Order: sequence, then structure tokens, then C-alpha cells
Amino acid sequence: MRYSPRREFIKNSAKAALLAGPALRTSFAKSSPNENVNVAVMGIRGQGAFHLKNYPKLPNVNVAAVCDIDERLFPKALAEVEAAAGKRPKTYTDIRRLLEDKDIDAISIAAPNHWHALATIWACQAGKDVYVEKPACYAIEEGRRMVQVASKHQRVVQVGTHHRSRPVMRSAVEYLHSGKLGKIYMIKCVCFRPREDIGRKPDSAVPTGVHYDLFRGPAPMIPFNENRFHYNWHWFWDTGNGETGNNGPHMVDMARHILKKREHPKRIVSMGGVDVFAGTQETPNSQLSSMEYADGTRVQLEVRGLYTNAEDKITMGLLVYGSEGWMHLDFDEWATYFGRKNEPGERCGEAEANAASDTYQKFGSDGPIHYANFIDVVRSRKVENLHTNVEEGHWSAAMCHLSNIAYRTGRTLVFDSKHEKFANDKDADRLLTREYRAPFVVPDRV
Repeated sequence: MRYSPRREFIKNSAKAALLAGPALRTSFAKSSPNENVNVAVMGIRGQGAFHLKNYPKLPNVNVAAVCDIDERLFPKALAEVEAAAGKRPKTYTDIRRLLEDKDIDAISIAAPNHWHALATIWACQAGKDVYVEKPACYAIEEGRRMVQVASKHQRVVQVGTHHRSRPVMRSAVEYLHSGKLGKIYMIKCVCFRPREDIGRKPDSAVPTGVHYDLFRGPAPMIPFNENRFHYNWHWFWDTGNGETGNNGPHMVDMARHILKKREHPKRIVSMGGVDVFAGTQETPNSQLSSMEYADGTRVQLEVRGLYTNAEDKITMGLLVYGSEGWMHLDFDEWATYFGRKNEPGERCGEAEANAASDTYQKFGSDGPIHYANFIDVVRSRKVENLHTNVEEGHWSAAMCHLSNIAYRTGRTLVFDSKHEKFANDKDADRLLTREYRAPFVVPDRV
């Protein structure tokens, strides 16, 4: 079933008022840095708490509203925003009602993955700009719809792969793009995060204050289970994308940025499993994916949730291999090594990179930098200045989705980047999208 929230809204009926997305409005450029930008945060637990913490640090930015399906979270969040900014934001439980608020200029989305695309699409159609957490989307077809809707409605959409804004990472990319490491032929992305057994819990009544229908949204309706709710939704295929789609987007986004790839990999293979003490988890807690581009350049992504060593002291970061040498790149430093003897070359630490960054010096920490870039572009409307625009986010999220599709089908896949389809593989093509639960449907056309 396909459903167009805007078309239904325009019917101006009682049914439309209940089910539809918000009506379109036109925003104007906030060209003055002294002009207030009113931001609403959707999803205030987990990563959303960082949104609430960082926006008040930016000049003339108000957290004007918060939206969450769990009303139990409101008292703490409202108190924190009020303490930081001196103002108490409005509260909403339904994103559709929030998007009708004409005072809101931008939506910052930190809801579960399966909500990212639909919330972004509805927000763009309502004339709001969007900051959306990684992965940009739950499925590849959703990412393409997001690109299309942002372009059609001329919206600013920033994806939360914030390492693109960190001075030490920007320094590393600048070095690698200079060609000093030679031709980059492979990048290994390391994502080792300890994850404990989520155990098993019985189905139960929906807690008071939880709007469970809105939580499930586009996903199938199933009985409430605490083990599939806050945060643990990551480990089930109907709402999350596993660790490959959770922290993996940060790593592959930097790899693709280094390689200057604005296309999809051509060949993908992935293996792993739900290894010991995983409880009811569906997604793998160890997984190794390998992707090859049409020119033979390779990106590997490995996630490990069990007991493990580091790789060259890296648990979260990249190993970049070139024809002249290689780079150790984690979030705090980078270092290069050359030739057969691994002779040390140039290196850069976090403190050194931060000292050279005017933006870092302005805010005193790297936390708000990615948000600041978003707000700057909301004001200027110069989308080319975004550090991670929606199409960049789509390309990177797709690398994780392709890895998961290869894992779930159990075979090496060949992907047509231009048409975003697999080569003669209907089973894999079905995983490019999902069956949506009305009225929470990502439309075929936006």
C-alpha cells in the first residue's frame, strides 16, 4: 500500500487531519546570525540528549519543542533545556502535530532508524529544514526519496555523521587528498563496541505514557516487549540495522569521503552471526563486510560486539592503505607510515588539529560543530556548505544496508549503482525497501 500524506492532507477532511503529514509552508532564509532559529528535537533519549545539550550552545538557536513517544522522558528533558537556555520548550508526542507548528524552523531527528526517512520527508514537505541522525535511512529506497524531497522543496538536510566536522578528521582527509600516501586502494573500517547479552523478556502491557502505535510507526505492529523498545530496537530487523547500521555509518562515511566516491559499491559480501550470549537479538553481533567499487577500490567494515583485541590500537576508526604507505586514523589522531619498513611519516593529534580550527576555538569543544554547520546553512541557504548533505548521507547509509543485505541473503551481491538495483536478484531487491504500515508509508514519489 502506498500513501501520500500531503495529498490526503489537502483533502481537508477529518480523516486527513488524523492520518496525514503536515501541510507545506515556505520558509525564508534567516540570513542574519542574530535572527533566532527555532529547532524541535524528535527523540530525546540516547542520542537525542546530545541534540538537547548542543543546540543551546549555539548563538540565537532555541530548542522550541521536543517530540517523543514516551511522555515519561519529558520532565528531565524540559528541565535540562530550561536550565541551559532559560526557556521551556513545547512538547509533542506525534511528529505530525509538531510539523503543523509554524514557529518551528528546523527538526532535529534522533528517533529510531525506521522513523528517519518518513520524519525527514514529512518535515521537508512541511517546509522545515532537517538534521537527521545516522544512518540517514532505514532502507536504500528511503534514502533516494529523502534526496528527492529535499531537492524538490529546497530544504537543508544535514545527516549526523559528525566526524566530517571534527578537526582531526578533516585534517586527515586533507592530507590523504593531497596524494602523499599515493593511490588509496583499500580502507579497513573498525567498529569494535562491547555489547552485553540483552537477555529475554516476556511481552507485557504498554507502559503508561508510552504511545506505542507511534513508536512502531512504519514497522509491523507486534505486542509490546521491553527488550525491543528503548535502545534495544537497534538489534531487531523491523526497527534497526544492527551494529553495522548503528556505528558503521560513521566509519564508512569517512572511508567514502576519503575515496571521493559518490556511487555505490559494485560487489558486496558479508558474513557473521549472532554469536554467544545474544539473547533474543536478531542482528549479528559480529560481522565482516567487504565492498568493492567498479574501479577495484575496496572498503571493509568489521563490527565486533564480543570480547576482542584492537587493531593497531584502534577500536573505532580506520586503517587507510595507499600505494606509498598507510595511515592509522582514529578519532583522536592520525599517523602515517611508509615503505616496507613502516618508516614514520607525518602525524597529527587532536589537540594540534583543534588548535588550527577556528570553529573549534569558537565553541571550545567539537560537540556543537556539526550542528553549527547545519544552523549556518539554515541561515545562508548555501546547501553546498553542508558537511554531510542528504545525498552524502544516503551513499554512506547504503554501504551499511548493502552489507546487511549481503549478510541476510548469504551470498555475494552485484549492485547497479545507477539504477540502485541488484543484478538479477529479486530476493535482495526486496530488501531495498519494506512493507509499510499505513498511514506511516514512505511514498514512491515525493
